[in-house]
Amino acid sequence: MLAYLLAAAAAAQSPANLDEAEHALAAGRLDQARMMIAQAIQDGAPADRVERLLADLDFASGNDRSALARYEVLLAARATDAAMLERAATAALRIRSDDQAAALASRAADLPGATWRSWNVRAVAADRRGDWAESDRAYGKALTMAPDQAEAVNNYGWSLMLRRRWSDALEAFERAAALDPKSRRIADNLDLARAAVADELPTRRTGESDDDWAARLNDAGVIARAQGRNDKAIAAFARAIEARAEWFGRAANNLSAAQARR
Repeated sequence: MLAYLLAAAAAAQSPANLDEAEHALAAGRLDQARMMIAQAIQDGAPADRVERLLADLDFASGNDRSALARYEVLLAARATDAAMLERAATAALRIRSDDQAAALASRAADLPGATWRSWNVRAVAADRRGDWAESDRAYGKALTMAPDQAEAVNNYGWSLMLRRRWSDALEAFERAAALDPKSRRIADNLDLARAAVADELPTRRTGESDDDWAARLNDAGVIARAQGRNDKAIAAFARAIEARAEWFGRAANNLSAAQARR
């Protein structure tokens, strides 16, 4: 009888443990969430809630293949869960399963609970296959729903870079940087767009490592070469090699290719 009562008490506690695990996940406390989920499993928590939390934990931890596999099983029974579809689509996009990402995001976008993220995934997937009409349509939807979302603005800027619309891309990255001034990725994209429209090469940041500086110079060279500005490309690749203490293979190969065009 005592064993039964203890088991019943543990089962009653497990939903509370799972609620706390959800809060920990939302706050980014992944180790705490992991421990709470493990304890809930030991206490006999409901399998469907546990599996959803494990999927969300994988997603938050960057274990995208595992997260996607878990979401796919869950979606068989919960096909209209917009939030789960969005996460599954994002996980698929991260592992470059672009067709799957677009299909999942399309399903999510048709549901009442969908957010800008569904359209953002559709836009990025369209960028990767060069479908600019679909890209513009999807970014338009995403930015209408969330005009001040830096991630969507930044992604649209990158889409414009892919199309070699340098000035438009610069404008998008400037807006993204104003929305999220602490983002290193946005700052790097902004520098790249500025290098694309400027005659001079990017300047080195205070405290920037040799590797980061060389990588930015190499990227500036790639853009210059795409613009047909071969002299600028050669200068960027040469400086990238000089900037790094050891041989910078990517820049060296790019330099050889650019010199061969002379």
